[in-house]
Amino acid sequence: MEIKIGIQHTARELSLESNQPPADVEAAIAAALKDGGVLTLVDDKDRKVLVPAEKIAYIELGEPTGRRVGFGAI
Repeated sequence: MEIKIGIQHTARELSLESNQPPADVEAAIAAALKDGGVLTLVDDKDRKVLVPAEKIAYIELGEPTGRRVGFGAI
């Protein structure tokens, strides 16, 4: 699963790939935002990513899509 996190007052977004089930990721996000604590996620290389909940601007969840190549739209 691809996760993109926008952080307040930061020009770039935090992007990571995770092998965690989508339900677990959504539960972790909801718990962090509810408690105002720290969002903790694990990426596909088993590294922990910690983001303070009060600094989160937005979160995008989804599957990575392949890049389009060529001039025509298919």
